[in-house]
Amino acid sequence: MEILIKRLDHIQICIPIGAEDEARAFYTGVLGFAEIEKPETLKASGGLWYKIGDIELHIGVENREGYRSKSHPAFEVENIEAVRRYLEEKGVVTQDEKTIPGVTRFSFHDPFHNRIEFLEKQQ
Repeated sequence: MEILIKRLDHIQICIPIGAEDEARAFYTGVLGFAEIEKPETLKASGGLWYKIGDIELHIGVENREGYRSKSHPAFEVENIEAVRRYLEEKGVVTQDEKTIPGVTRFSFHDPFHNRIEFLEKQQ
């Protein structure tokens, strides 16, 4: 049997328990992502959900003490240099990533040490 993947549905990253307001300030306030309501059956577990293009970003809660991972979502954006300048003006520290032919990219960490990558593909 061949498994046919239709599309990426969502990505989940995590924040410390009780940090939803700080996450909302960053993901809604700085990045401008549109928050969507979690299903009623999942609200008690905490966290936030966002709709970004045709995928969702799920932000769960967990004990994050000493946690540092290389896992990350990568979002394709337009006008990447302007996006980078905007983030840096907001105090977000950005970092160059290793070169990939035909792709301009950088990464940054959210307030909870989740690595986020933004990239733009050259036409």
